[in-house]
Amino acid sequence: MHLQEIIVRPICSFEESVFRELMQAHHYLGALPKIGNTLWYVATYRNDWQALLIFSAAALKCAVRDRWIGWNSRHQYDRLNLIANNSRFLILPHRHHKNLASKVLSLCRHRIQKDWINRFGHPLLLMETFVDSTRFNGTIYKASNWRFVGYSKGYQRTRSGYSNTRKSSKMVFVQPLQRNACTLLSRPILNKRYQTGVQRMKLSAQHMKSLPNFFKKITDPRRAQGRRHRIEVVLSIAAAAILCGMCGYRAISDWTQALSQNARARFGCRYRNKKYIVPSESIIRDVLIRVDPVELDQALQKWNEKYGSTDESLAIDGKTMCNAINENGRQTHIMSAVGHQSGQCYTQKKLVLSL
Repeated sequence: MHLQEIIVRPICSFEESVFRELMQAHHYLGALPKIGNTLWYVATYRNDWQALLIFSAAALKCAVRDRWIGWNSRHQYDRLNLIANNSRFLILPHRHHKNLASKVLSLCRHRIQKDWINRFGHPLLLMETFVDSTRFNGTIYKASNWRFVGYSKGYQRTRSGYSNTRKSSKMVFVQPLQRNACTLLSRPILNKRYQTGVQRMKLSAQHMKSLPNFFKKITDPRRAQGRRHRIEVVLSIAAAAILCGMCGYRAISDWTQALSQNARARFGCRYRNKKYIVPSESIIRDVLIRVDPVELDQALQKWNEKYGSTDESLAIDGKTMCNAINENGRQTHIMSAVGHQSGQCYTQKKLVLSL
């Protein structure tokens, strides 16, 4: 075999069923569904399939990877889409040749950036993979100059979050797609080229537990009869959703419904029939419309004072409020100080301007 004749390309739609069948039959983990940002590659030699690869979304959490990157947890959530996970690599039976695996990985590395931009509209900065050390030594990744950064803790992702028990740890390898990948991923303000949406904040368990305490003294505008969720729970969940980039009642409700049981417990949600219940969209809307805005603003400012101090820079923003004219015919103008990194509003000042 002449390795110079190896070609790596994304598979065509009519090849997907064959790809899936081969992966299911010959990879010890089986096939993967095509969910989210996923690319399927085939390596061919004179049109004969030699190897199959899947690149998919990055792991939500990996302590050794995150330490190697050096990013803050507030940035991590919004930048994971700049990392691709080599979640499957299969050399087909009777296709094992010397240096084939490293050649295939090298060809993937040189083309995935362009393929990712064409398919998903944004570039990549890093590739990662997890190797089961009970089965393999990661030899092909070492030979391809991937960097071994340590072992995972062994927790597996489940539908409700992560498993509570550890299984076998995995060897973690990374491959930067450009020299300054770590610098770009960890800097306080992300380069515009790599921004793929509005800035969002990733809430830690400590943030979730702390939010309800700041809303406990707010006056509940609802009648005592029929209250199913405490006001501090409703307000803390709504505030958390907005901090994570949600906009509008429907988006807040969708984010709320997607919370894991562990997250719901941290917010102090109602516990019934052995599970935590979150407020519905109508309850969230009712509370936000009727709550005293002054009390709410004061509570949020207190939370900002304690947890927003990590912002490294502030932006001063001014807006003229349309149709907000007082009894003297003067228009209202709002000046806000907003944290660059967290997107949090630290303070606002109302000014009245002449028409």
